[in-house]
Amino acid sequence: QVQLVESGGGLVQPGGSLKLSCAASGFAFSSYIMSWYRQAPGKEREFVADISRLGSTINYTDSVKGRFTISRDNAKNTVYLQMNSLKPEDTAVYYCNVRRFATMYWGQGTQVTVSS
Repeated sequence: QVQLVESGGGLVQPGGSLKLSCAASGFAFSSYIMSWYRQAPGKEREFVADISRLGSTINYTDSVKGRFTISRDNAKNTVYLQMNSLKPEDTAVYYCNVRRFATMYWGQGTQVTVSS
């Protein structure tokens, strides 16, 4: 079965950095677009970034452009999200996502808190 396991979240000061990882299993990882989403308290889950199968096409939501970098290692079945210049408004639970046929799969999420 599809499994997505996020890690790397934590508490960081404004301006700091974190790198999230998502280890995938149960499907042909290199054949699918991988995405990161986030959900802040009291808000809907929102798209953050996605990356094509070979990493040639990448999209970001406007609020993270120039600060976040999505990447993938198909040999390790892992997708990453490097987050720099973090802001308090980046505080959220971050989720890894894959859409496989008509089904969206999610990990359990990893908490990112940006606070002084």
